Amino acid sequence: MGLRPVLLNRRTAGIASTSLALVLGVATVGLLPAATTTASPAAAAVTADEVCEDPTGTLARAKGGSAVKHDPNQLTLAQVHQREAEFADILQERAKRVGQRTLSAQAAAASVTIPVVVHVIRRDTTRAGGNIPDSMIQSQINVLNQSFSGATGGAATAFAFQLQSINRVTNSSWYPIRQGSSAERQMKTQLRQGNKATLNIYLGALSNNLLGWATFPQRSLNVMDGVVVLSESLPGGTATNYNQGDTGTHEVGHWLNLYHTFQGGCSGSGDQVSDTPAEASPASGCPTGRDTCSSSGLDPITNFMDYSYDGCMYQFTPGQATRMINAWNSYRAA
Repeated sequence: MGLRPVLLNRRTAGIASTSLALVLGVATVGLLPAATTTASPAAAAVTADEVCEDPTGTLARAKGGSAVKHDPNQLTLAQVHQREAEFADILQERAKRVGQRTLSAQAAAASVTIPVVVHVIRRDTTRAGGNIPDSMIQSQINVLNQSFSGATGGAATAFAFQLQSINRVTNSSWYPIRQGSSAERQMKTQLRQGNKATLNIYLGALSNNLLGWATFPQRSLNVMDGVVVLSESLPGGTATNYNQGDTGTHEVGHWLNLYHTFQGGCSGSGDQVSDTPAEASPASGCPTGRDTCSSSGLDPITNFMDYSYDGCMYQFTPGQATRMINAWNSYRAA
């Protein structure tokens, strides 16, 4: 399925089309070793949709093109089973309290505005040092609102996003942000704001060519909770093919409990969503007609939870929308 015209409209919409007022202000440690050199934003944005297993639940996204040895976005079958068993238990507990019919009605009628706190991690006050303008952040919030509302061609979800503040931090020891490092934990421990329902987004140059990573929701708030995104992947950034804001959409999908569309490959229950066709491996580029599994349906290369170029991604499915609101009510709702 090719690029839809409405997607092009979203990419150039900026902040004008968002219906939310923007109020501007100024679970988990991964397994990747801390880098020993400091890279520029451009250098940090150069290759790999690579991913490395992390038993603590951190998810990462990186650019396509290089060999992958270890994937922090992918969970093992045992890890998925453990998470899904917990999720099922929580849903069952809630159904007993309020009744299954009430539970389903609440999910169907849900409308959730998520407060967003953005932390810009920079080496200095130059753009090359990570100091991106407010306009790029505002455009990213617009992309989230368009993507999760279904305005780009996919299913409408229950979620909207409201920017609460932008926090700019100059700290060369946190720049680039290194996934799984003690510096990442220190950064989040000092900066994270709000409760489980508050989305904290950390922007900066990233180590290991990553585009971003996120944490799954947990029963209790973990200081590592949040989303990390390459700043130059925001709309108007320099990360070619990945600069229309969909890394942010992808990582927030993880934060709301979505797996990759290729989780589990062609066998088993995959990403735990019945209306996303099975996919053997991550898509790269925009491979229209790709079909890697014998089960029905072409690979969901236009789904936000695949690894396609931003220009090819435009949708969540109804099943993903349901999974996200059920997870919200189970883990993040007050």
